[in-house]
Amino acid sequence: MNRRDVSRALALLPLVRAGVTMPIVFSISADPVEARIIDSYARPGGNLTGISLFTLALVGKRMELMKEILPGLKRIAVISNSQHPGEMKERDAAQKSAGALGLSMRHYAVTSSAELEAALADIAQKRDQAILAFADGFTMGFAGRIAEFSLQHRIPVVDGWAPFAEQGNLMTYGPVLADVYRRLATHVDRIRKGAKPGDLPVELPTKLEFVVNAKTASALGIAIPPGVLARADVVIR
Repeated sequence: MNRRDVSRALALLPLVRAGVTMPIVFSISADPVEARIIDSYARPGGNLTGISLFTLALVGKRMELMKEILPGLKRIAVISNSQHPGEMKERDAAQKSAGALGLSMRHYAVTSSAELEAALADIAQKRDQAILAFADGFTMGFAGRIAEFSLQHRIPVVDGWAPFAEQGNLMTYGPVLADVYRRLATHVDRIRKGAKPGDLPVELPTKLEFVVNAKTASALGIAIPPGVLARADVVIR
């Protein structure tokens, strides 16, 4: 994933609009209904099906994990790509979770490297204690830069995809991407055997993983509670 991969929805939309008739099996980080790629999850319609990584319940779980690691957490910043279909739903989910956890939340919608830099500068200036980055191709493309900022200002970051932690951020909680890609092959096989793509429900991830970068935690001066580490599927040392 690179910085041009703003959203997989943007790659799919031209195919949909062009009236491509061959079967399309996709994985997408956005809400495919809001992106107008499918009619519904249960019956996508047309010639498309696949897997959506868009799972609102995980937004709150990521915030809960950060609060568990930092019991004194009071202020959290959220970084998102405002062009990501479903972003407003994610923002609402984050706001509800923040309220339930007694956190104040400030949101930064960014669509470019310049906007990201402005957001990071403001986060540092306002002394936010942690960052939740919504998982998509855009934020993933800047994972290294966000990790650099995190270490410089000692502000831990949580996201949804393991590569984000592998690039130096504190932790991630979300789908096992390799499993998603394997499951796409099942869709392809069913279509090859005669199933219509539009009749195959768009699925959500079934396998999740919690990844903690212990090296980053040490650099940030954060002692991960043993109970949290015990729950991690992967610990990067």
